[in-house]
Amino acid sequence: MKKLLVIAALAGALGALAGCNTVDGIGQDISGGANTVSDWLG
Repeated sequence: MKKLLVIAALAGALGALAGCNTVDGIGQDISGGANTVSDWLG
């Protein structure tokens, strides 16, 4: 089950990276993801 979750997370990350066409876009995606996780943790 944990392996399936990891595969799904990696697939989602690759999909998000494929959606941006520039290095700046990748940086914005990573920053946005980090902010989201930070919000979840409080």
